[in-house]
Formats: sequence, structure tokens, C-alpha cells
Amino acid sequence: MLGKGSKQKNGSKQRELITHIKKNSPISEQYRTIRTNIEFAAVDRELKTIVVTSSGPGEGKSTTSANLAVVMAQNGHNVLFVDADLRKPTAHYTFRAVNTRGLTRVLMRQETLEEAIQETKVENLSLLTSGPIPPNPAELLNSKMMELIIKEVRDQFDIVIIDSPPLNAVTDAQILSSKCDGTVLVISSGKTQKEEALKAKDLLDKSNANLLGVVLNNKELRNSNMYYYYGESDR
Repeated sequence: MLGKGSKQKNGSKQRELITHIKKNSPISEQYRTIRTNIEFAAVDRELKTIVVTSSGPGEGKSTTSANLAVVMAQNGHNVLFVDADLRKPTAHYTFRAVNTRGLTRVLMRQETLEEAIQETKVENLSLLTSGPIPPNPAELLNSKMMELIIKEVRDQFDIVIIDSPPLNAVTDAQILSSKCDGTVLVISSGKTQKEEALKAKDLLDKSNANLLGVVLNNKELRNSNMYYYYGESDR
């Protein structure tokens, strides 16, 4: 299963990155297909900062963004994964990282970007966790400091994958999409309502986002008389 949460002894959620532990699985191949499609979309314009979002919660955008970052790194790119979901961050669980430092502390000028970025067990992949959850996520993400951070990481890394909150719940993803090169929208088969998906796309259009495409998650497929799930996640 992809990104299925299990409980550690301390009560936190533990996740497995299927693209890292099962590189040859059918699901990992699907993530590489997404990577290839993004590369094709970059023919006419440079795509270095990519926001991954969804219409609502529980559609798998955090699992999708983390695994997309892994396959980008596996392709030889110097990648930074940023957890900009300052309301319900998960990257520190996914990558087994500390979250006492991170994006919010850089935004509040309490530490430097260099101090906040962590290495991961995945070659070529660095991580910027969310940091402590702030009382004003939208204001921080819409700040001049956030623009400076995006510019700095854009210069330092080949690709920056940014996990953001769902579109239809808060304005955070719209703010980030307006500042970045491209946006990927994740929807969940059998869960995302058509109206909600269209509303999410409309919000991206209004923020002048460059919508690269849509990832259909949790789609049950028949393959050699067997079933597997693409993108199953508890988020």
C-alpha cells in the first residue's frame, strides 16, 4: 500500500515511501510517469518550483508530493521537498525527521534556510519541514519573506516540490501557486466530487496558477487478473 499510515509507539504516524522501498513496483512506475509528464510540460518554460495540492482533505496530495520528490531525485536532480502545509504537516513523519525547525522558523527569521534544511535517506533529496504550526499560516505564506525563500531555493536546487493545504479549505495553496512555476492537482477516485474538483480548478485559474495537470488517486486497476491501488493514502 502507498502511504498507508501506521502507528509508532509514540503515537505518531509512520509512513513508507513506496518509490524508495519498492522502486520496481507498478505504483512507483506510475509516479515516474507523472515525473515524465511534468518534464514534457517544461519544454516551453522552466519548471523548478512545483506546488502539489488537492481540492479537499484525504485525497492523497501529501503522499503524492513526497513520492514525486523521490522519483525526481532518483532521476539525478538535486531536489528539495518543502512541507508548506502549515496546518496539518506530515513530511516529518514521512521522512522520520525532526520538526522543531523548519519553514515557519525561517519565515519568522528565527533560523536561516541553511540551518532548517535537512538531509534525507534518499540520495539527492533534501527536506524543509513545516516547523512549529503557526497561528497565521496564510499571512506567513503570503509574506515577502516567503517570496525570498522561494527565490533562494529555486537558485539552490534543480527542483522544489511543495506540499500545500487543500484548495477548497483555505487560501494557502492559491497563494503558493501564484508564486511558483507550476501546480499539480490531486483528486481521489470515488471520493472527490466533480463540483469540488471544478471549484479547485477555478480557484487556481483565479490565482493565475500554471496548472500542469491532475493526478487521479486511489484508482483501482486490473492488471494480469490482480488488483492494486495507485496512491492509497490516509490523507
